[in-house]
Amino acid sequence: MRTGARSPSLVPADVIAALEAGQPSVNHMEQIAIDMGVLLCKVFPIAAADAERLRGPGLVKKMAIGGQILYEHYGRDAWGLARSHPSDTVRGWGAMAIAAEFPMTLAESLNLMLPFADDPHFAVREWAWLAQRRRVIDETEAALAELGAWARANSPRVRRFASEVTRPRGVWSAHIPELKAEPGMALELLDLLRADPSPYVQDSVGNWLNDASKSKPDWVREVCAAWSIPGSARATERICRRALRSIGDP
Repeated sequence: MRTGARSPSLVPADVIAALEAGQPSVNHMEQIAIDMGVLLCKVFPIAAADAERLRGPGLVKKMAIGGQILYEHYGRDAWGLARSHPSDTVRGWGAMAIAAEFPMTLAESLNLMLPFADDPHFAVREWAWLAQRRRVIDETEAALAELGAWARANSPRVRRFASEVTRPRGVWSAHIPELKAEPGMALELLDLLRADPSPYVQDSVGNWLNDASKSKPDWVREVCAAWSIPGSARATERICRRALRSIGDP
């Protein structure tokens, strides 16, 4: 497997050509480097007239537009068409297409998002939670209740989704006002992940709590103190170190 370039300008021309033909990327720098309009034309020629919409700035914005384009052309078939494509960018459009569908219940949206949340490619998993973010902002309490089952899933990718999609601040995404103000709303969900055996999940939970520490540092200290009882799992210790890394002692 190749090592991805450290900036879009360093992605080789032959790699860009392969990505625009539908091959998978190895990092976000490669996604930024490609002309998504070219990829759209090759994979979904019926949508070729919309290619110019994918040539503006902003990776997240272009991914959302890609999902919107697929939904406009294929409706509820969009995510099924995209889900098995070898390109992680195309599969990411599929996840974003779910967010373009309205009306749809939160439970239905999450059910459709599940295969994208459990995708083997890291980028598709990121697009999945970013696609779901607006619903979590709009229906925070209901989302926390629905995601309890995800936090109990066998797949660490699905468990991580439950944490990432509810992070109070998150990355590349809008904040969740209710969880910034009252992170305790999510404590039942976080408790399910407090000793998760997967470092992939642990990192997300630690980052979740670190997000919360920006507005509620004392609450985060209290949670970590309650979790760090004698005999607590090493996973919990690792999560709490990550959670407290930027706030120190009171």
